[in-house]
Amino acid sequence: MSAIVLGGGDALLIVDPQVDFLPGGSLGVPQGDAVLAPINRLIDLYRAHALPVYVSRDWHPALHCSFADQGGPWPVHCVAGSDGARFAKALQLDDAVVVSKATTVEVDAYSAFNGTGLADTLRERGIRRLVVCGLATDYCVLNTVVDGLAAGFEVLLAPEAMRAVNVNTGDGERALARMLDAGAMPVQLSNSGLVPEQTLGAAA
Repeated sequence: MSAIVLGGGDALLIVDPQVDFLPGGSLGVPQGDAVLAPINRLIDLYRAHALPVYVSRDWHPALHCSFADQGGPWPVHCVAGSDGARFAKALQLDDAVVVSKATTVEVDAYSAFNGTGLADTLRERGIRRLVVCGLATDYCVLNTVVDGLAAGFEVLLAPEAMRAVNVNTGDGERALARMLDAGAMPVQLSNSGLVPEQTLGAAA
């Protein structure tokens, strides 16, 4: 398979690789730590081409509407400034552009594009194509990909660098199918860079 040629219109977008979403965190994604090594490989690839890396994060106030004690569906997670809201220490994110979302009490945001101005920021930088990866496949990755496509960006998925919550069995697979149906294209890492993914395997 021929490698995908990366150029000035490309960027990497890593969704919510935060401590609370890793195993042992307050909202840990099963096998969520398995995404860290492939994400670092993606970071290295984009840095080698002098291309930008963006990373989103939940950055919630203490009484955020998504928390169960406020009537939401989730346990307390990613409270701004907390240890759980930090990015995974294993990731090499020193020069990444941070995108904070869901920063007010009243509004939740699964998508990195929701209320962040990210689409305009990317357009101003001439970005036309994104590789999206991170946590979790069936929530924040899904919504970020759908919104990115709707905003006119080409979106490549890196399934090996994604994992799902799977509140309901099969949620990850359904999310992947929805992203592909919306126009995203799966890719995988190889020695030559990024190549089209032929099978999605068990990455969901």
